[in-house]
Amino acid sequence: MASAIGRIHKRVLCFRTACAGRPSSGWADMGFPVAVLVGCGIVFFLWKSRRNYMRLPEMPVADGAPPREVSVIIPARNEAANIERVIRSFPVSTVIVVDDASDDRTAETARCAGAQVIAAPPLTPGVKGKPNACAAGARQATTPWLLFVDADTWFDERFLASAVAYAERERLDLLTCFLRNVRVQWPERILLPYSFALYFTGVSAARVNSAASKEALANGQCILFRREAYDAIGGHASVQTSVIEDVSLAAIAKQKGISVRVVRAEHLGSVRMYDSLRAIWQGFNKNSFHFLRVNPWTGLQVVIASILLTSWLPALLLLAREGRWAPAVFFATIPMFFTAGWYGGLRASLSAPIAIYAFQAIALDGMFRAIFKRSVIWKGRHV
Repeated sequence: MASAIGRIHKRVLCFRTACAGRPSSGWADMGFPVAVLVGCGIVFFLWKSRRNYMRLPEMPVADGAPPREVSVIIPARNEAANIERVIRSFPVSTVIVVDDASDDRTAETARCAGAQVIAAPPLTPGVKGKPNACAAGARQATTPWLLFVDADTWFDERFLASAVAYAERERLDLLTCFLRNVRVQWPERILLPYSFALYFTGVSAARVNSAASKEALANGQCILFRREAYDAIGGHASVQTSVIEDVSLAAIAKQKGISVRVVRAEHLGSVRMYDSLRAIWQGFNKNSFHFLRVNPWTGLQVVIASILLTSWLPALLLLAREGRWAPAVFFATIPMFFTAGWYGGLRASLSAPIAIYAFQAIALDGMFRAIFKRSVIWKGRHV
């Protein structure tokens, strides 16, 4: 009996010794399947994101003089540093700058650059500054085409002729353009490419440009409207309480059967959206959660993609903990490789992991502010 017990004890000791060199069962063995699941999800959404954006048609360049039957309307609040550049983009057009209670030299600079300057009407409760200013500019204009552009944009001399020619040829009532993003400081270089990559994970180029789909998209930095169509949908006055008035306008236009086209025009126009980390935080903070409400299906896909991307580092750490170094090295490159198109190259996209978690913090802050009805300060106003 004693010898039998001794043999059993010896075998137990051998089993324990053998097990000591192997990872235990449970979550410690889940690194590889978790990484495969997360990696496949990230690859799918980032591949789809770039494909979605590149499938937007590129606006062709048209020759000829800029048309005079277009009024360029620029809402501006404290844009003295930028306003002259955008006005000079349209030397032979009627340019209307709507000064939205600026406390710098925006109005004076705009007049010196040759623009007609009017003051935005006082805001009433619930009305947002930008749609209020755009509506005022539209009331002042008398031309058959209205071009709304932001004060931080600037354009090639061929842009206006190209936009109007394209809209007329395609029989469009609303043409909105995505422009080339100019990024100067490190927060812009790190965060903005990733934000667009995430944004377009849920956008379908086919659906936003299909009259049969309710999915809507517009870029408020640059929207060309046929005047008749603009008036028919109520113009910016119909979205005066919206934080994301551009997408809301496109949604109303599609509901009313107005022909809408979303295009890329990086070769004809540029924009510098935000010039600091604070501006980026505030800008996306005020927009992110409201976007989910306007386009729920699009927003759901963005949320899923964001969760997968945020899971990238935990999955990578699980692989490293299990000593799976070859899969870990491959897995570590996925976000950088599949965002390289947005960043302009692999070297620049090395900062993508920083953007993943910084942007997640911005999105969560925006969500909690929306849920608990806490306003965001944007250009000196509560939004």
